[in-house]
Amino acid sequence: MTKHRPWMLALALVLSASGAASADARKDAQSQVSFGISVAQRGLWQEAVFRWERAAEIDPTYAAAYNNLGIAFEQLGKFEQAGKAYEKALELEPQNLSIQQNYDLFKEINDRAKRNSGS
Repeated sequence: MTKHRPWMLALALVLSASGAASADARKDAQSQVSFGISVAQRGLWQEAVFRWERAAEIDPTYAAAYNNLGIAFEQLGKFEQAGKAYEKALELEPQNLSIQQNYDLFKEINDRAKRNSGS
């Protein structure tokens, strides 16, 4: 399903700062997100998920971590988890166009795959 999706474009860093987390926590979370991106670019999706989940634990208000988790879960075929991750990212940053575009594309592809499979 996601082979048609240019995931590298979708993996845009959504590094907007939220005042809800401490500066140190946000910095640590950003480091985890950055490292996750570097391993995702090498196809190491499980490691990327670990890093992005860690970022979300460090700073639960960091939408970029959830957005990237959505992308990773798509790549791993975990579509229910992908949808939940995107929804959390949008809950945190409803005006973020990058997250909205990723979620919209996910829904479009996922819905099309369900229709084609007769689910």
